[in-house]
Amino acid sequence: MIIAIHGRAGSGKSSVAKALAKKLGFRHYSIGDLRRRMACERGLTLAEFNKLGERESFTDEEVDRFQEQLGKSEDNFVIDGRTCFHFIPQSVKIYLYAKPAVRAQRVFADERKTERFKSLEEVRKALAERERSDERRYRKYYNLDVHDRKNFDLFIDTTNIPVEEVVGRIMEFLEKRKVTESGTQRS
Repeated sequence: MIIAIHGRAGSGKSSVAKALAKKLGFRHYSIGDLRRRMACERGLTLAEFNKLGERESFTDEEVDRFQEQLGKSEDNFVIDGRTCFHFIPQSVKIYLYAKPAVRAQRVFADERKTERFKSLEEVRKALAERERSDERRYRKYYNLDVHDRKNFDLFIDTTNIPVEEVVGRIMEFLEKRKVTESGTQRS
């Protein structure tokens, strides 16, 4: 089973993906971490790398190929990223949502060394620009709305619930799905 977790920055996708992978005994992959490494290797911030991606398709193409190949060569992993559902179509597709103010607070409190912010307002502006950049790239390269709920099997609002509860909801969904797919009923 391949589980693709999607959501905007601060929705909890990386935290949930890591916790879910651990619970399932699966490997975890993060497209955000991969893109941050690619940016760092070029001496760029993630925001600069995303902006470059609006003009240069290689910034997305490398990641796209990685996802496609991973989906063809491995099983039993959790991956988080905004286009995983598209490049690994056989995955169980989960969308995590959180209100913008909560997402900004989560990003502000995050410990990532490559993305430090001085204020909550700076985070809000950075997230808004990042989302605009992402959406321009996804439309340009794939003609894809990555936030269209019809692309996903499960939608969870993480605004007011902890990671452990989100993982629990996903586990319940996976169990129900397994029962439905096997055609058996529980007593």
